[in-house]
Amino acid sequence: MERHLRKPFQGVLNIVRFNWHFYILAFFLITCLFAITILCSGQLNWICYLIIIGIILGTTLSLIASYYIYDVSNLYSLKWLDDVEIKQENHLLNINAGFDETSYLLKRKYVSSNLTVMDFYNPAKHTEVSIERARKAYPPYPGTLAIETSNIGVPTKSIDCAFVILAAHEIRDKQEQIIFFKQIKKSLKDDGKVIVVEHNRDIYNFLVYNLGCFHFFNPRRWKDVFKKSGLQLTQTKKITPFINVYYLT
Repeated sequence: MERHLRKPFQGVLNIVRFNWHFYILAFFLITCLFAITILCSGQLNWICYLIIIGIILGTTLSLIASYYIYDVSNLYSLKWLDDVEIKQENHLLNINAGFDETSYLLKRKYVSSNLTVMDFYNPAKHTEVSIERARKAYPPYPGTLAIETSNIGVPTKSIDCAFVILAAHEIRDKQEQIIFFKQIKKSLKDDGKVIVVEHNRDIYNFLVYNLGCFHFFNPRRWKDVFKKSGLQLTQTKKITPFINVYYLT
């Protein structure tokens, strides 16, 4: 299991590795704009220079933020779970959307737990090329079960704690999200809990990811989904200004 521990700069390097097409596009745009400044003169040059500076600053800022979130913060140390009552022998459920960076970490933290891992990735629905590249680079956790968001197939009242970490936003339809979380709610034991980790669609994520932040949902959307699925939100915490942790029962 030691080989699955995170390495320095792993997070930000994965961002570049799985989304290299965006950086190629940025380089191409900068090259074209420089060519325009050579061929033209006057105010157009200043506009081109401003756009070039904007592209470089935006790209650099997003990489710095990604390094902070995925490599420096305690997101993958799982220290934010220290205050959650999870016993070593509990039955844990971890659901991902095709790219699983947390199952080995959860098993390492809760060594004696019964960990079930599920993956709702559907290439017909989830068409992001970055996820396809990530799946090729990182094989699934052993025994991972492929599921549909409309049918996770977990027995009623069998789970002590369910995790959905940086995955739920891949379910784009709100009604589908509600159905998904209703099934998780049904799978919980009477004292069971759900922990959801998500980026926010807010000013902080917009400043560093620009239009990419619209791939996420705002906290108000999640709270409404949780309420309509029968889950009760007991606490919300932040892992950096960019990510929320929702604790539910």
